[in-house]
Amino acid sequence: MDATLPTILVVEDDVSLRAALESVLSSHGYRVLTTGAPDDAYTLLGAQSVDAVLLDVHLPTMSGLALCLAITYRWPALGNRIAFMTADAHAPDVQQWLQSHQCTVFLKPFFFEQLARWLAATTQGRDRQTSVG
Repeated sequence: MDATLPTILVVEDDVSLRAALESVLSSHGYRVLTTGAPDDAYTLLGAQSVDAVLLDVHLPTMSGLALCLAITYRWPALGNRIAFMTADAHAPDVQQWLQSHQCTVFLKPFFFEQLARWLAATTQGRDRQTSVG
C-alpha cells in the first residue's frame, strides 16, 4: 500500500458494502483500510495514520456512535474527519445523538459522488500524524 495516498478507514459490518467501498475508494486514489469490528478499527487507528473514517452506525459489540466518541477522545484531530453511514438516521436514539454532535451523515443508500466530495474536502491539506500515537 502507498502510504503517501490519503488513507480512509471504513468500519462497516456489511461485507458487500465494505468490499464495494474499498474497491471504489481504491480506484479513486485512496489507500483503504477496512474492518467490520469496532475493536479492530481502534487497533488499526493505533497502528496506521488515517486521514478520514467512515463509520456504520450499527456495528457488532459497540455502536458506531460510541466508537466515534472513543476515537475522538484518543485522536482529537480525527473529530471532524469522521462521517457516519446509516439507514437509520431517523431512529430516535440516532437522531438525538446526531443533533447533539456536529458530524457528517451519509444516508444509505448513498451516491459515491456525495462521499467523494466529503473525502476530497476532508483529506485536502491533511496532517499525516492524525492517529498514530
